[in-house]
Order: sequence, then C-alpha cells, then structure tokens
Amino acid sequence: MRVDRLYRYPVKGLSAEALAETHVDAGGALPWDRAFALAQGNAPFDPSQPQWLPKTNFMCLRQNARIALLKSSFDERRGRLTILAPDGRAIEENALWPEGRARIGAWLAAYLGEEAHGAPRFHHVPGHVFGDQRSPVISLINESSRADLERRMGARRHRRRFRANLWFSGAPAWAELEWVGRELIVGGARLRVTQRITRCPATEVNPDTGERDADPVRELYSLYGHSDLGIHATVIEGGNIALGDGVEVLAPDEQ
Repeated sequence: MRVDRLYRYPVKGLSAEALAETHVDAGGALPWDRAFALAQGNAPFDPSQPQWLPKTNFMCLRQNARIALLKSSFDERRGRLTILAPDGRAIEENALWPEGRARIGAWLAAYLGEEAHGAPRFHHVPGHVFGDQRSPVISLINESSRADLERRMGARRHRRRFRANLWFSGAPAWAELEWVGRELIVGGARLRVTQRITRCPATEVNPDTGERDADPVRELYSLYGHSDLGIHATVIEGGNIALGDGVEVLAPDEQ
C-alpha cells in the first residue's frame, strides 16, 4: 500500500491544500490542519481556555453548503490567509494577527449572511485543532472503498466530499474498517487506528457547485449497512510522510 494524496484544511470547512510531504508529531494533527475556524456568535468558545466543541458551533459544510464555493490558501511562512468567493470578492490578511482575524471574520460573516449567528469570530489558538474529534487525529481513506461506492452507485462521489488528510491505495475495498486498534507505519510515522469515520450530512454538498445533490450517508447504509468511510488515527511516533510512501499494517505481535 502507498500514500496517493495528502491534504490539509487550514480553515475548518474550507478548501483543501494538497501537500507533497509533511511532518507529523506524536499526538498531533497535520501541521496547520483545522488551525483556524469561524465560531458562530452564539458558540461558547473561549480562546483563552480553548475546549473542543461540536462542529455545529462553527462555520461548516454541514450547515453552510455555500462555503464549498470559497477557495482558500494559507501561506504559513507569512501567516497570510487568502479567501476567494465565486463572484470575485477576495480577502487576504495575516491570520496570525488579531486585527487580520477580525477582518477575516467580518468578511466570512458577510458571506454567510443570514446563516451567521450573532457576531461570528475567526479564531486561531496555537496548539488547538478545530477538528471534529475531541483529540487531534489524521483521517485516512482507502481509494478502493470510494471506487467501490462509486461503482455500486453508478455515479461519481468526488473525494473532496469526504475531506480526508490521506488517501492510500493497494488495499482491498473496505479492508481498513477492520484496522481499528491496529498500528500503521506510514512513511516515517507510526499511527494507531482509533475508529471508523461515520459520515455526516456534510458529504451531501457537491464541492464544485455548493449544492446538496447526493446523500452518501443513505447510500452507504443502503449498500453496506453502515455509514462509515475511512478511519481516524492518532500519531504515536512522529515522522515524515510523503506522496508515494508505504503504508503498512502491523501484526498484533509487532505493536
């Protein structure tokens, strides 16, 4: 098995950035993955004491399908975040500065319009990950599983619907769902699979149109009797991961 694609999502809910390689640390997510988020005005998020909150407290595809049309990029060397709307409106600010985050938050709130609750605030808290899980994880999806879903549905289900960090090939379809509790060697890192990824209504959103035009949760249940696609893993030994790197499932006596 090998790594085919690597992605990070600097802003929770916004577009992916493709990576050729990265370095992960024990207990962490991919660097800059879900490092920024727009908290709705009624969300009880306190940046001075950051705690995990469910995704519904933030701008997210589950509730805000139109954000699929926003294209974002983050320059970590300069701290500059750029967001481009489909009508040509854009913002570029230093997302590491409070003033820059305030302007980004106001721009995103204006884009959300009636979907913005109260006065949303754009956050970055060093070391805090705005992920869907309580602890930082890496999400992995088997290309063969997605291909099997597409084949049986007779329709395309673009990988961007599923927002994984790492896509790998070389395993039979759905084999990864049996790896919970097992350890993986991915490039120079060692991971432990913690759970299967139960998909949510965010996958209904077409990443090209921003429309809800499919129901992968229902499709998975109908075809396979579950709504899982992909796995979450924690990093237990840090290291480099690059495109083309091997993915190895360790035997129980090797863990």
